[in-house]
Amino acid sequence: MFGNQGALYKTAMTWFDHATGSIWSQPIGTALAGELKGTRLRQIPSTLHTWEAFRTQYPDAKVMATGSGGLKLFRETPRDDWVIGVALGDDASAVYFPFALRQGVVHADVGGAPVLVWADAESRTVRAYLARVEDRTLSFESLDDGRLRDRETGSIWDARTGLAQQGELAGKNLSPVPWTSSFDWAWRDFYPNAEFIGR
Repeated sequence: MFGNQGALYKTAMTWFDHATGSIWSQPIGTALAGELKGTRLRQIPSTLHTWEAFRTQYPDAKVMATGSGGLKLFRETPRDDWVIGVALGDDASAVYFPFALRQGVVHADVGGAPVLVWADAESRTVRAYLARVEDRTLSFESLDDGRLRDRETGSIWDARTGLAQQGELAGKNLSPVPWTSSFDWAWRDFYPNAEFIGR
């Protein structure tokens, strides 16, 4: 379990863990001080949804709410001035979110790994996948209704799940890749050699 440590590291939040009191960097998940210094947490894949898009896709989902007031939703104009950061080991790339929305699909090479970033302009949903199935690297184009088509086989994929629905690769899955939403300057602080894609 973690708590907010209060201090900043490279202008970003730090945590402490209740078990050892070690201090952790929030953006990179690495212990900076304490018993676990140098330990890195494993980042798991996640996604970004608007509440409306999530509710449409998962109408029976349960929502965790804290406090006695129940679920509180704050409506405001969403910010677009951030990047989709992908770090694999010591290598990193970042795709500007507005560019991803315009393109629909962006390909990046992250330390030799082919990464596909998909962003849907209507729902503002973001996904990242390893653009490789078995030993075959694929390139994709965005279709309507959250679908992708790979140029190598013409197979049709569900961009939200990474599952091939039609074609030669039907039934195959793309592996999700962890990503982080970040301001570009903050991503550069932690990954000074990162490639920045789009604008």
